[in-house]
Amino acid sequence: MAGAVLPIQSTDTHAVEWLALSLTAGLGTTKARRLVEHFGSVQEVFRASLTELEATGIQTVSAQSLGTGRSMELAQEELAGAVAAGVSLLVPDDPAYPAQLKQIYEPPVVLYVRGNTAAVSLPGIALVGTRHPTPYGMAMAERLACDLAARGLVIFSGLARGVDTAGHRGAIAAKGKTVAVFGTGIDIIYPKENTRLAEQILSCGGALLSEFPLTSFAAPQNFPIRNRIISGLSIGVLVVEAAEYSGTRITARCALEQNRDVFAVPGNVTNKNSWGPNTLIKQGAKLVATREDVWEELPGDVRLALEPAASPESEAGQTASLFQEGDLPPHEKKILALLKADEATHIDELVEQLEPAISSSEIFAALFELELAGKIKQMPGKNFVKSF
Repeated sequence: MAGAVLPIQSTDTHAVEWLALSLTAGLGTTKARRLVEHFGSVQEVFRASLTELEATGIQTVSAQSLGTGRSMELAQEELAGAVAAGVSLLVPDDPAYPAQLKQIYEPPVVLYVRGNTAAVSLPGIALVGTRHPTPYGMAMAERLACDLAARGLVIFSGLARGVDTAGHRGAIAAKGKTVAVFGTGIDIIYPKENTRLAEQILSCGGALLSEFPLTSFAAPQNFPIRNRIISGLSIGVLVVEAAEYSGTRITARCALEQNRDVFAVPGNVTNKNSWGPNTLIKQGAKLVATREDVWEELPGDVRLALEPAASPESEAGQTASLFQEGDLPPHEKKILALLKADEATHIDELVEQLEPAISSSEIFAALFELELAGKIKQMPGKNFVKSF
């Protein structure tokens, strides 16, 4: 695959040493880096005696694991599994390690990557939000991701249900690149229903990424930890929908701490999922209604480097917008005016409000045309919502 690097082989002792540090019990990312700084290089850590290791103040269990060779044994086993799974490993002093991640607090010691490793270093936008979005939130996430990916930006997200899934799908629809950052081991797809989506990400030249060792399960504490990577890889973070207490708030806070731009799509003030983006906008986040609201905030060199899209930016050539309706026949305009993006309306309610000015047959025909045009979506039980 273009841009990909071969999985690191077990003969690459330099990479194995970083991997051994990451697998050392009781050490952690921060202490591992401090240890490397103390001894001058990762190689010198493994040349140090047990006494020298203990003198650094690390836990006894960590010093013993490093000094006795146990950490290196674990690393060799892990590396064999990674090679067998076609997984690449990126370490901090590898040229392919994303430069933007080196700027953040606690950058990962090791990155496990499946797919196009070059994709993780390309300019992109993190698109995040609730796992339980409204139809409006799903539509906006997918459309904005499609439009931005069509302009050459990578879409970074977490493969979670809801907004994350919509973001990845939007990028794929534009034949663009998207990167999913896992809160599990790279060999564990979570949630399982996104297994096909993960394969589509790879087939479109994107990548799957994790800092967690192989076979790591979906522990709740892993997901807030991985959020710093999603924001750290990006130029900015785009929040679509998020409740008051959600992981998305953590990602937005990480973005601010990492000096990344924060963007937000405004939502209905009566919906709990609008609390996150609306609050961020009050606090100074850039309000986003179309992809241009993001594009105009990008650094000039990034805009110049990205080539014009060769693929459709979004369905029917439309860009995402909160306000766009276009030229429609009168019947369709009246129906569209009654529909909401964040609340379903039953067909009986439409008929009741529009008859006798518009007959039921004309309403059915207009709904059909609107759905074909992508202006509305039909939900279960003959309920309809407006699309954007």
